[in-house]
Amino acid sequence: MKIEKVKKNREGDITDVMINGNVYSINEAIAMASDGKIEGVTVARAKSGRDYLRGLPDGSAENNLDNMPSF
Repeated sequence: MKIEKVKKNREGDITDVMINGNVYSINEAIAMASDGKIEGVTVARAKSGRDYLRGLPDGSAENNLDNMPSF
């Protein structure tokens, strides 16, 4: 499974993701990524201690989470 689209709040933080047409909250997506169920992302930890999704580096900016289409 791969993330197809993202939804962001006014601050630009990703709040939801779309995978295979289904919408998941960012917390659900983080849990799924932790279980290895989402391709192309890993879970990282911010200095604040909050977990977030991070795209795996592949040399392409097009599939970076911040550059994905919105829904």
